Amino acid sequence: MCASSLYRRLRTKKQFLMAEVRAKKALGQHFLTDLNIARKIATALSGGTTEKPDKVLEVGCGMGVLTQFLLQREDIVTYGAEIDSESVEYLHAHYPEFAPRLSEGDFLKMDLRAVYGDKLKIIGNFPYNISSQIFFKVLENRDIVPECVGMIQKEVAVRLAEPPGSKEYGILSVLLQAWYDIEYLFTVGEKVFNPPPKVKSAVIRLVRNGVTKLDCDEHLFIKVVKASFGQRRKMIRNSLKAVFGNFGGSEHRFFTMRAEQLSVADFVELTNWVEDNRQ
Repeated sequence: MCASSLYRRLRTKKQFLMAEVRAKKALGQHFLTDLNIARKIATALSGGTTEKPDKVLEVGCGMGVLTQFLLQREDIVTYGAEIDSESVEYLHAHYPEFAPRLSEGDFLKMDLRAVYGDKLKIIGNFPYNISSQIFFKVLENRDIVPECVGMIQKEVAVRLAEPPGSKEYGILSVLLQAWYDIEYLFTVGEKVFNPPPKVKSAVIRLVRNGVTKLDCDEHLFIKVVKASFGQRRKMIRNSLKAVFGNFGGSEHRFFTMRAEQLSVADFVELTNWVEDNRQ
């Protein structure tokens, strides 16, 4: 038997032995099984050109259901970040051409600029238990991440895309909408996952808006937003005073409102007022 035939037989045997990765509850894994949905997610992300493809990072590659469709695209170059060593081994066996661009480790701890450079799009069937943390990571790297497509719990997707005035509108809604346009793309049922989650999922797309810098201190903006939502359903006066003090008795016109009523522009105005009036 020639060496190439032996290699093919060994590779086939390894793939057979690794027919499926066991989903781990601790990692929030729910493997997508519907190929049509995987294809829709893969095509929801914009690309570059065949001559100059965009760099894309898939977070949580699992068994490669989404990966396979990303690898078929010639307008992107796909990289992967996977924390589960069993999934990494599976991907190495089934997608050997992808292995050199697959990193085993925690996406949340990665220095994205150092590893991938100045421009990186992000995509994935995000683990439910860290989906919000993934979006905070995107936010921290907003200067290099122009677009993100992710499948997450439906309730989280709704929250991120909601406008002011909704009870679902919250901290991450404001912070992401300050720098990204957010689009709710479609809902995904429970039965297309293994194991099936107890809730529906949804796919959303974030595209960097034209804001390069907010018209306020951005670090203080984040602090003001978090403080305002710190005592939900309370007036902003009470929430801000708990963090910044009583502002020497000064009042702002938003003080009698609740945080979920304020737009991004309102929070920018409030941030500038806090900076001028805090003691």
